[in-house]
Amino acid sequence: MAWFKKGKGPKTEKKIKIPEGLWVKCDSCKEIIYRKEIDKNLKICPKCNYHFRVSARERLNYIADQGSFREMDTGLMSGDPLNFKDKVSYKEKLLENREKTGLEDAAISGEATVGGHEVILVIMDFSFIGGSMGPVVGEKIVRASEAAIEAKKPLITFASSGGARMQEGIFSLMQMARVAAAVGRLKDSGNLFISILADPTFGGVTASFAMLGDIILAEPKSLIGFAGRNVIEQTIKQQLPEDFQRAEFLLEHGFIDRIVDRKEIKQTVAKIIEILT
Repeated sequence: MAWFKKGKGPKTEKKIKIPEGLWVKCDSCKEIIYRKEIDKNLKICPKCNYHFRVSARERLNYIADQGSFREMDTGLMSGDPLNFKDKVSYKEKLLENREKTGLEDAAISGEATVGGHEVILVIMDFSFIGGSMGPVVGEKIVRASEAAIEAKKPLITFASSGGARMQEGIFSLMQMARVAAAVGRLKDSGNLFISILADPTFGGVTASFAMLGDIILAEPKSLIGFAGRNVIEQTIKQQLPEDFQRAEFLLEHGFIDRIVDRKEIKQTVAKIIEILT
């Protein structure tokens, strides 16, 4: 019977420590994927083509020709007109997000070339307070539109936002009218405006410049809408389709012009500019 008893000798098994952040779980297919594999694939899941959210700087590298970007309107900073305070003060939240993202606010803007074509770019970053549009973001879009008119260049915007920034109240809501008017002047001047929607694009951003493009593109499966799904269902007392507010649903119902994979966005934008200008 001694043959079946467990020995009490020293254990020789070693626990292998896996460095944090080495693997990523896909939000769509739930597969565990090597992070470097996703990074090489432009932050797209190689299993199901799910497009992970990316920062404004990363998106800039995907769209602009290398070394062509010259940033405009730096140094614009949000104030605190309402002395807003939640768990922390709004001033502390701004500082925290600036340190976390390396951005001054939720958008960057500047001149660049895309496939050799000169353009004006505005790229939003959801990681900065949900990509919310306050006076700084509004001002950047207005100035970018004016620069596009003056230089006779196409304007390209990337929207990724939860909407207007509640911490600045009416000053944020005013930006919807300001940016819509600025884009209107741009279109009246005959300049091309390409609006690209990424996951997610909601609220006052959807209700202003994001849906006013001459051409509106979107990344696959991006969530795009005004109010949230639950709010709409409670209002109309009906259950919405499963794919409601996804880019594919919007394309089917004529709200956007085309869904474009992140790998193809640069060549698609360059081709549109070549044809329409």
